[in-house]
Amino acid sequence: MIITDTHTHLYSEEFDQDRDTMIKRAINAGVSRFFIPAIDSTCTESMYELEKNYPENVFLMMGLHPTYVKENYLEELQHVENELQKRKFYAIGEIGIDLYWDKTHLQEQQIAFTTQIRLAKKYKLPIVIHCRDAFDEIFQILENEKSADLFGIFHCFTGTHEQALRAISYNMKLGIGGVVTFKNGKIDQFLNQIDLKHIVLETDSPYLAPIPHRGKRNESSYTLAVAEKVAQIYNLSIPEIAAITTANSQAIFGI
Repeated sequence: MIITDTHTHLYSEEFDQDRDTMIKRAINAGVSRFFIPAIDSTCTESMYELEKNYPENVFLMMGLHPTYVKENYLEELQHVENELQKRKFYAIGEIGIDLYWDKTHLQEQQIAFTTQIRLAKKYKLPIVIHCRDAFDEIFQILENEKSADLFGIFHCFTGTHEQALRAISYNMKLGIGGVVTFKNGKIDQFLNQIDLKHIVLETDSPYLAPIPHRGKRNESSYTLAVAEKVAQIYNLSIPEIAAITTANSQAIFGI
């Protein structure tokens, strides 16, 4: 059984004390494919080190996270393009709009999101979208940029059924993580109405740990807990969920 964690920040300082042990724990649990989103230029070297240490398991993205869009965002976008010119990545991510913490840089976030969507098209890569309190703003840009070569993942999807269908209409799969196990998460109430071909699994570790680990540090081995919940929702076995969602990840990332 191969389970894919399509979104995990394995370079986070929260793993500095036990990173190798934590990764091996995930692999032993069947979670053996890790897709690593970028945040900004400060995490690039740590990502490369992860890839060097786990070349069969770690697959990197490149991008500028919306909450890291600050006054220097043009320099950060240039870093993204410079790295894309140097080597292979599997997605542009995580990118998008976040209006939960701060609305100060909304315009810059919109520019950064649009710019990186166009980079994805240029390099024929999927995008991995971060959306928090910003579905309308995200959808507006996706509507403007939609095309046959725009595709990817709506990471940490927490929207409504209607929003899920709209995201899928833009060639996006839904990244399902720990929120699906929360009593107030709500997505479990309609997820079985979404064809499994549109679903991938993720943790977003070290954030958003699923029940029974909620409130603690998340880690990639807990993708199994997400798979268990999704299996219950779809009335399928965990190996079936693992196979289908891993195949979906392969269709998106090309590996």
